[in-house]
Amino acid sequence: MIEFYADGFFKASKELTEVQDAVEEFFSVGVSEILSRGIPDGRGVKEMTYSVEGDKLNIKVRTDNYLRAHDVFLRLRKHLSKVLGRHRIGIRGIEFNEYWIKTESNVPISIKLPFIVKSEWKDGYFMVWLTLTEQDVEKKIPDRIVRLIDEKKKAEEYGGKAENWELIWQSGKKKIHFNKDPTQELLKMRWIKHGASRGQWIYGPQITKIFRAFETIVINEILEPLGYVEMVFPKLVPWDVWKRSGHAKGVYPEIYYVCTPKSRDPHFWEDVIDYYKVTLDVPVDLIKEKIEPPIGGMCYAQCPPFWVFLQGETIADSSLPIRVFDRSGTSHRYESGGIHGIERVDEFHRIEIVWIGYPEQVVEEANKLHERYHHIFEDILELEWRKAWVTPWFMAQEGLAGLSEDIRVGTTDYEAYLPYKNGWLEFQNVSVNGDKYPKGFSVKSQSGDMLWSGCSGVGLERWASAFLAQKGFNPENWPERFVEIVGNLPEGIKFL
Repeated sequence: MIEFYADGFFKASKELTEVQDAVEEFFSVGVSEILSRGIPDGRGVKEMTYSVEGDKLNIKVRTDNYLRAHDVFLRLRKHLSKVLGRHRIGIRGIEFNEYWIKTESNVPISIKLPFIVKSEWKDGYFMVWLTLTEQDVEKKIPDRIVRLIDEKKKAEEYGGKAENWELIWQSGKKKIHFNKDPTQELLKMRWIKHGASRGQWIYGPQITKIFRAFETIVINEILEPLGYVEMVFPKLVPWDVWKRSGHAKGVYPEIYYVCTPKSRDPHFWEDVIDYYKVTLDVPVDLIKEKIEPPIGGMCYAQCPPFWVFLQGETIADSSLPIRVFDRSGTSHRYESGGIHGIERVDEFHRIEIVWIGYPEQVVEEANKLHERYHHIFEDILELEWRKAWVTPWFMAQEGLAGLSEDIRVGTTDYEAYLPYKNGWLEFQNVSVNGDKYPKGFSVKSQSGDMLWSGCSGVGLERWASAFLAQKGFNPENWPERFVEIVGNLPEGIKFL
């Protein structure tokens, strides 16, 4: 059950008392048909009163979800304009004195927005009072708040669980040659060192060659056999891309923001430059005053900026399915207190695999990827691993719980056993994203039928963490096929 209540008025260009008879006739004859159009019997408006006061037409209305209270005002506006127009009176605008939404909820809901005056959870109901303008209603702000309440309610009722998780398949036990944290061993061996920034590593020659071996495996076993071609995706992502991809709904706590200078003129920056020359400290507070608000952020999820290449285009059937990949740069996420070793970092390296086509083509491509990953993890890396069906990654990144309504749409996570933790690490995924991206970026097909897409990210740090945690650092314990691919490791840099 959900209820809407609005107490507002139409502001007229002249006094309405002179045309009160016309207003009364409008409400007694025409309003019922206007407000019931397309609404099931017994639904929509529950109560409504009106009154004329000077140049105001006051309306108080309570409705259900079939015709929301603010939509009553929008429906009436067009027809009322015609009625008053016959008397040379125009409608200057709509204003609201009070507006609230009431919905059933077994859990409290936390929501803070400029539009919200107050909220209350009591006796199994959640109520929220809004301050609205006519422009807010036209922009469907109340409707989006309803969706937001519903999302938060589902998330709370889901128990705060970030993801659905359902085991699909698990490998047999594999011989374990190591039981320590591989990152600590990498540090001891001086194969890696902390970078200057948080959650960032500098990778030495030995581990870099292992990374390149993983890339070789992906290229030889997946990308070339399946017909993927390489592209270069942008790594700076403006807000408009994240609006279309859906990330703008929840990405804020985890992105690295990008700002531009207010001016390129060196004189504009002279005080900053002089301050550093004298103090040898960078005046961060002063710099804040000289930069624009964020234009977006560094690459967070690798595939969204690619979609600008297809935005607004119609794809020829001869190009479907599209198969592309990118490995041109780093991705960045502010992991807060969750950073650990090389497997959970702020700056990471991966190969992003993307495919687009009709739904059956996209599902088929995902199945082919599953087959290739199975071959790699079983026959080449010989890992102990498992697969699970989880909340689609794009839903998780938008703060949504549960699963997609279409059972073909979703994410399969691959997890590797970590002996030193007696736990599991998600180190690979395959996602069928449905029509989310083609729809968000207005990409059409030659036939006019719906397009879908999928993506799969190969994280080099995650692969290395999984492999080294089980196989250790002695190549004699590594699978023979992997040794052939990686070859001899370089000696590396010696320190005195």
